[in-house]
Amino acid sequence: MNWKQLLEQQLETAFKVAERLVRLVDEKDLAWKPSEGSNWMTTGQLLLHMGKSCGMPMKGFATGEWDMPAHSDMNEKKTEKKMPPPAEQLHAVASIDEALKLLSLDRTLALEALSHCSEEELETKPAPAPWDATPVNLGLRMLQMIDHLNQHKSQLFYYLKMQGKPVNTYHLYGK
Repeated sequence: MNWKQLLEQQLETAFKVAERLVRLVDEKDLAWKPSEGSNWMTTGQLLLHMGKSCGMPMKGFATGEWDMPAHSDMNEKKTEKKMPPPAEQLHAVASIDEALKLLSLDRTLALEALSHCSEEELETKPAPAPWDATPVNLGLRMLQMIDHLNQHKSQLFYYLKMQGKPVNTYHLYGK
């Protein structure tokens, strides 16, 4: 299997399962967040983040165009490490429909970014990240972005479980 096949298969599965989980969220639960601990995103904030967690950074790696404000200065020398903002400062989706549209757009963006990459680029092109300058090949960076979506997909799964939804591992891994 080559990089493109692997990444396309992983993208399709991640987005399909993420969409299925988003559809299990009740509109009334968008403001819900775990009560234990601190700095948790609300469900609505998590859904917004999921809708921008894969395709946008894949486009950045593929094209060098980072349409993400937090990464627009990636070529400047960093003198200090930036910390992400606290959860209460993050934006949220206003509806499940908005979350599904963002997820669909991000899926399209991810597949489009991948379509512009050759197998050789995926194998050999160094792709430093704004958050990690280590020279990792482009294919692995793209796979990491799919893993990013998968991590938040799992976070949503546990949010749903904690809200008392009857979810099981099929919802998380089933095709």
